[in-house]
Amino acid sequence: MYWEKQLETIPREELSLLQAERLQKTIINAQKTSFYRRLFARNNIDPEKIKSPEDLKVIPPTTKADLREGFPFDFLAVPLEEVIRLHSSSGTTGTPTVIYYTASDLDRWTNQVARSLYAVGMRKNDVFQNMMSYGLFTGGLGMHYGAERLGALTIPIGAGNSKRQIWFLKFFKSTAIHIIPSYALLLAQLIKAEGLDPHQDFNIRIMLLGAEPHSEETRLRIEEIYGAKAYNSYGLSEVNGPGVAFECVFQEGMHLWEDYYILEILNPQTLSPTPLGEVGEIVLTTIYRDATPLIRYRTGDLAFLLEEPCPCGRTHQRISRIQGRTDDMFIFRGVNIFPMQIEKVLMSNPEVGNNYRIILEREDYRDKMMVEVEIKPELFSGDLQKLARLKERIQSELHSEILVTPEVVLVEPGSIPTSEGKIQRVIDRRPL
Repeated sequence: MYWEKQLETIPREELSLLQAERLQKTIINAQKTSFYRRLFARNNIDPEKIKSPEDLKVIPPTTKADLREGFPFDFLAVPLEEVIRLHSSSGTTGTPTVIYYTASDLDRWTNQVARSLYAVGMRKNDVFQNMMSYGLFTGGLGMHYGAERLGALTIPIGAGNSKRQIWFLKFFKSTAIHIIPSYALLLAQLIKAEGLDPHQDFNIRIMLLGAEPHSEETRLRIEEIYGAKAYNSYGLSEVNGPGVAFECVFQEGMHLWEDYYILEILNPQTLSPTPLGEVGEIVLTTIYRDATPLIRYRTGDLAFLLEEPCPCGRTHQRISRIQGRTDDMFIFRGVNIFPMQIEKVLMSNPEVGNNYRIILEREDYRDKMMVEVEIKPELFSGDLQKLARLKERIQSELHSEILVTPEVVLVEPGSIPTSEGKIQRVIDRRPL
C-alpha cells in the first residue's frame, strides 16, 4: 500500500519538524540565487529568521513573471556544471520559464512520482503506456522515470498517432496509461470507430489523468467508458512536474507531498490564507530541491484543502481537484466564470457527448456566449421536441451554475474540432 511508509504516514508533528529543517536549508540555498538575494535585500528580510513555515509570510510570493524576467540564470542556485537537465514551460510565445535539475533533484523527483504511482495501485507487473509529450514538457519524462523506478514495463509512445496508440494498447495489453482527459474521450471514439470496445477489448485498469483540469463528471464518464479507475494528479513544471500531488486508491482528494513542498492556499486578491474548505490559489515552496529553489510560488491553480483524514492512512494534507486557474477565468456581463463550471453541467447529462466549446462574441456592444454541445447520435432521429427540451434543460442548468443564460447549440458528434493534445475550450472573439 505504501512506497515509503515511514514518510507517507509520518506523524504531523514530525512532518512539521522535517519541513522546518528542509526549509532552513532551502533559504540558505536560495541566497545563492541572484533573484532571492535581491528580494531579501529589497524587503529587509533576515533569512536567518525564517525558521518554520509560519515565518514565510514575510517573503513576497514569487510569480511566473519573476521567472520570465529572471531568464535564464537568476534562479539558479548551483554552478551550471552541476546541472544535468532543464525543463521549460509549454508556452509558445514570449520568454519561457526554465527550471534546472541536478542529479539529486532528478532522483528525488523520480522517487516522488514512484510514490504517487504506487499509491494508485501501480506495481512491477503493470505495463505502462505513457501517452504524454516528451521533451521540455515535464509530464512525459516525469511519469516515465517514476514508472521505471517501480519496475513497470514502460512504453514511451508519447502523444498523438491514435492508431498506433490503439495498436500498442491491444498488442502489449497495457494496464496503466497516462493521458490527457479530453484525449481519453477522443481516443474512446476512435477505438469504437475501429469496431472495438474501450472496456471489453483492452486490459486498462489504471488511468492517470493530467495536463489539464477536468471535472468530477468528466472523470466518471471516462471510468464508465474504459471500465478502469481514473486517478487525478497535480503537477506543474515550475515545481518539478507530475507528482506534486496525487490521489490514492480511495480517490478522495490529492495527497500533496509535504516532505517536498510547503503548501499555502491563499486568496488570489488579498494573498491572505483562505478558511479551510474555501477555494484559493495554491502557493508552493520547494524544500527538497537544489538547482532551482522557489519560495512561495504562485501557481495560478485554484483548489481547497480537505480536512478529514484519508482512509489510506497517509498524513500529508490533501487538496481538492483543481477548480480552475486564475488566468482561465473569463468575465461575461460582469460575472466571473470558469470553464469547468460549464463542463460540470454538460458532463452530468447522459445525452451529452464528449466534446463542447464556449464561444464569446460582442454584438452591438453587448457580450454574447454560445455553448456548442455535441450530443449522442441517436438523438438526431428527427424528434425536434425532444431536442428542444434537452436544450432548454441544459440552458436552465447552466444558468443555475453560472448565473447567466448562454445560447446552447446542440450539434452532432464529431462536428467540433478535436485534438490529440489539449483542447481549446474557450474561444474569445470579443475585441479588447
